[in-house]
Amino acid sequence: MHQLLTIRPARRLVQLYAGLVLYGVSMALLVRSGLGVMPWDVLHQGLSRQLGWSLGVVTMVVGALVLLAWIPLRERPGLGTVSNVVVIGLALDAVLAVLPEPSSLPLRVALVGLGIALNAVATAAYIGVHLGPGPRDGLMTGLVRRSGRSVRLVRTSIEVAVVAVGWLLGGTLGVATVLYALTIGPLVHVLLPRLSVDLPRAPASVS
Repeated sequence: MHQLLTIRPARRLVQLYAGLVLYGVSMALLVRSGLGVMPWDVLHQGLSRQLGWSLGVVTMVVGALVLLAWIPLRERPGLGTVSNVVVIGLALDAVLAVLPEPSSLPLRVALVGLGIALNAVATAAYIGVHLGPGPRDGLMTGLVRRSGRSVRLVRTSIEVAVVAVGWLLGGTLGVATVLYALTIGPLVHVLLPRLSVDLPRAPASVS
């Protein structure tokens, strides 16, 4: 919190919440495309259809439950972590309430491209302010640290599991899901250095 109050606080707070809102917008665009959603959203969508809850509410509830899994992993949430749970779900439901599902295939494809691009920007924006990872990212890094397995293996295992369960519950698994999985990593890799806020390094100890 000390860093938050003393190191470019306005820039970091604005970028954090703009990124989280944009993340919710990007999720809504993929949902409305009807061509598939992000891996975790396959689970969210399946649960939404089974429970009768809005997609945003399910996203928030799942995020909160995942955050509880941080306790045995000894991960520490930050302002960005808690904000992630709430803001993304609210933004998602707000956009879904006003954005109709397009009827033409070209518009659906355009929503997929725009949704993935905006999601990459949003991800780099909220990660780049260094105020805590999202609940799902923290779960991954915690499992990597505790298990000693590679990031690739842990992330792939988690996402395969949530996609499989979500699909069985009625979530939409489609070409957009595969395209997102293949492109989001390289896109965030390119954007993150441009949206990261430089923080001073701790001084080296003198022996």
